Amino acid sequence: MSTIYLMIPLALVLVAAAVWALVWAIRSGQFDDLESQGWSVVLDDDRKPPATDDAAADANPDDDINAGSVKSSDKPRGGGQA
Repeated sequence: MSTIYLMIPLALVLVAAAVWALVWAIRSGQFDDLESQGWSVVLDDDRKPPATDDAAADANPDDDINAGSVKSSDKPRGGGQA
């Protein structure tokens, strides 16, 4: 019976904190726009569509200029001798 004197005030404090947090969230605009973040994932247009074979050949005319350059994957790694 003595624990009920502790549990009821503790429950009331927790409910008051939850109500305060809900009121704060509503007043600060947390629930104003619930749709746009979900749609931003669906309508993500950051990447270009993949190029077809014909478009890929025409898209990079600098391939002849860079033909003799060393790619980063061809360079030796580490401090040892290659």
